[in-house]
Amino acid sequence: MHIHYHQLFTDHFLPIIITVLAAFVVRTAGRNLIDRLVRRAVRADRYESKVEELKRENTIISIFHTTFSFALWVIVALVVLTLLNVNLAALLAGAGVFGVIIGLGAQNTIKDFLAGIFILSENQYRVGDIVTLSGGTTGAAGASGVVEEITLRITKLRDLNGTLNVVRNGEATIITNRTFKYSTVVVDVTVSFESDLHEAEKIINRVGLEMLEVDKWKPLFIEPISYLRTEDFAENGIIVRCYGKVKPASQWDIAGDFRRRLSVALKDSAVSFALPQRILHEAPTEKSAKKH
Repeated sequence: MHIHYHQLFTDHFLPIIITVLAAFVVRTAGRNLIDRLVRRAVRADRYESKVEELKRENTIISIFHTTFSFALWVIVALVVLTLLNVNLAALLAGAGVFGVIIGLGAQNTIKDFLAGIFILSENQYRVGDIVTLSGGTTGAAGASGVVEEITLRITKLRDLNGTLNVVRNGEATIITNRTFKYSTVVVDVTVSFESDLHEAEKIINRVGLEMLEVDKWKPLFIEPISYLRTEDFAENGIIVRCYGKVKPASQWDIAGDFRRRLSVALKDSAVSFALPQRILHEAPTEKSAKKH
């Protein structure tokens, strides 16, 4: 009886214990290797802070850790079953039928997971970005909002009305990111035809530089708002375009304050805002018709 247990331990349990211990060693070494490779491969550009880079690295590392661990323990399970003399061929043949059925039903889920991996690895958008996801069943207009959460399967967007939109990652064929790396401030100002455009350019540039001295806005600017070009002619004046580059998601607040400051600066200058104009034609009366 003693020999039987000793042989059982030597033939089965000892190899299983060695396999599990080896798996833990491989898992630790693999996770360390993944950490080094991802942190070496992911590099922040000049618009991405160190914190944002670290968040992206940690997200990608977490995904690879989970995938690697899952694959490793599946292999370990197969090895253990082999050591226990389980007929894997028959087991896999039976599981194959269920695998086909599950695979057919899980095609969309697999598509979502693959799309999620690419979204995170390629840094298409991040938590806090303002995006529009369109295509697929999301409709032509798509779903827009602030990204609250990203998983491998879904993305959660919160719009301005407070509505939470949950979009499957595989559904979005067009991704519009309005706050990726940096945002732009584009303000069109319509001035009257009589305005001095050179003076308008000076005032716009001055107001843009003044905003750099405001403590609230200074950290958010990448490039100051300045005169870009004479954009077009309108019915009542000339459209002048102002352009600046700011940190993501700050463009709307900065544009609003720029309009306010520009409105004050233009009041005492040779530049005036264009006013709506209407040309009225007086219909001829009987008296005027007789004179002619």
